[in-house]
Amino acid sequence: MATPAELGRARYEQVSTVVRSVVERVQQLWKGMSAAAVEDDLEGAAGAAIVAAVAEGQLTVADAAQAYIAAQMAAQGGSAVAEATLTVAAFAGIAPDGGPLETLLFLPAIGVRQRLAAGLSPEEAMLGGLADMARYASTAVADSARSADQVAMAAHPNCVAYMRVVQLPACARCIILSGQTYSRSEGFLRHPNCDCQTLPLRERDWAGVPTPKQLISRMSERERRRVFTVAGARAIEAGADVGQVVNARRGMSTAHVFGRDVRASSEGTTKRGIYGRRVRRAGGEFVKLPGQRYMRTTTPRLMPEEIFRIADDRAEELRLLRRYGYIV
Repeated sequence: MATPAELGRARYEQVSTVVRSVVERVQQLWKGMSAAAVEDDLEGAAGAAIVAAVAEGQLTVADAAQAYIAAQMAAQGGSAVAEATLTVAAFAGIAPDGGPLETLLFLPAIGVRQRLAAGLSPEEAMLGGLADMARYASTAVADSARSADQVAMAAHPNCVAYMRVVQLPACARCIILSGQTYSRSEGFLRHPNCDCQTLPLRERDWAGVPTPKQLISRMSERERRRVFTVAGARAIEAGADVGQVVNARRGMSTAHVFGRDVRASSEGTTKRGIYGRRVRRAGGEFVKLPGQRYMRTTTPRLMPEEIFRIADDRAEELRLLRRYGYIV
């Protein structure tokens, strides 16, 4: 049987492979677009193809989440049997903040227009736009994987916590959090392009996860200076506390791209959507807002992270996860 560390590495490689595949597809589609018509392109066939590619990547990583968590529980001596089944489609077509994926993936067009207004050439503006698009796409897929993993953890009664595992290369903010253990329902601190993992735990300790000091020892001098700056690297080499050199939470959050008080999603809220069907059966109301094609429920659909934040106990978590269509 594979060890927990081996399973975690395999999950990391699987998600990374999907992310690379999605970014490569996005790059191919972007090549057929122009700075002069970037808004029309992203509102048309090219934009639809990009959204479809990212959503497919989200489905792929979410689909593997429950098997991964079950394997981890078995490897740690627990039961692989979950109390609920993930609704995989609930993790696709949605941005990290709960907004529509289409809205997130239109933002690069705004960036291109801003670069043109700043005097950059069309080629430079489009190159910057591609970097934005790749960042948004990869972040959306990685976040879906982490969110699905965390919901799958909730479905396993033996899972009580998760540990953050960092793979090099990584930024300074992530390195100093490596090996930290959190309650299973605690939100995952990340930043755009973050590829760190949540590894489920039955107990509070897990040997084999590298500490910040161990990660730093594996880095070359050049890499340490790039990640921590020259002055920061010198301070660390002189014995300074890494956590004092780097602000762990700077630029990191449990939700990014857009800010809102309550993390809710519009995905799946139409009458035919995953959550919308349940609202309709319960007699809920639906409205059609200006500019929208379909009627949507007036009851917001909470994101998994918001459910974990407000639930008082595991039974409440499972009830809300079922209500909002993340598990059955």
